[in-house]
Amino acid sequence: MKLAMLGLGKMGGNMARRLQKGGIEVVGFDFNQDTVNQIAQESGMIPSKSVEDAVAKLGDGQKIVWMMLPSGEPTENQIKALVPLLNKGDIIIDGGNSNYKDSQRRGAWLAEQGLGFMDCGTSGGIWGLQNGYCLMVGANDDVAKTLTPVLIALAPSKENGWAHVGPIGSGHFTKMIHNGIEYGMMQAMAEGLDLIKGKEEFNLDLAQITELWRHGSVVRSWLLDLTADALKDDQELTAVAPYVADSGEGRWTVMESVEQGVAAPVLTLALQARFRSQDASGYSYKLLSMMRNGFGGHFVKSVGDK
Repeated sequence: MKLAMLGLGKMGGNMARRLQKGGIEVVGFDFNQDTVNQIAQESGMIPSKSVEDAVAKLGDGQKIVWMMLPSGEPTENQIKALVPLLNKGDIIIDGGNSNYKDSQRRGAWLAEQGLGFMDCGTSGGIWGLQNGYCLMVGANDDVAKTLTPVLIALAPSKENGWAHVGPIGSGHFTKMIHNGIEYGMMQAMAEGLDLIKGKEEFNLDLAQITELWRHGSVVRSWLLDLTADALKDDQELTAVAPYVADSGEGRWTVMESVEQGVAAPVLTLALQARFRSQDASGYSYKLLSMMRNGFGGHFVKSVGDK
């Protein structure tokens, strides 16, 4: 099986590598040609110099194009540019963090062009190459069946870590809620550790406590693993600025709760806390920034950065 991967950043690049290891032939393109060449040398991925070149190198038969691009205009424009290059029955996959309403609209439009579409909420961050990715798929049954070998190659195992959750749009919707929950979990952990640090009379060792919680505790998690590892090196997080960026999914989750009339106070407050961090200071914000970097390689604002 063969597909084109457009966008070879932190996620897309490692996904291309994992697919190659899993027996899926990948034609890769990124605007950074050095990245393309590096991944090609490391994994055997077929390099390409443009989107048109990548699609052409897929050869005859059904073409499959997987995009790992920023949400919004970059994804929208790329889909529109792909349509003239493809034939009826070909498939486009959006593995980025697009708004699920955009995915529903795009899927309907592509169906009118005779093209298949899959929205795939992708979680796993920079650790996906090693551990596999959690894949939340929205598509019709035929498209999902066609892409099953690809999903298995990317997932942690044949049986676990991937699912066709529903129709077009449902994959990105599920990932949106996933990220909203992630906000709440991270906020709770950061606030609790800030309280522990603030109890100066006990002189508590945060590295010791987070390592302790990893074993047998009901709060053990991958986020806790990452936090414990980071605190082993520097409990003060002296080089980390107390600034936490917010991604679109957290905002969209809160907006969805308003539209549905469903109370989501924890998720809402976690999002508001990130807004506040962008004009405040505090240890919990340093922890949040460090956690985001730990699982996703997200940018960490250093002390002194403007």
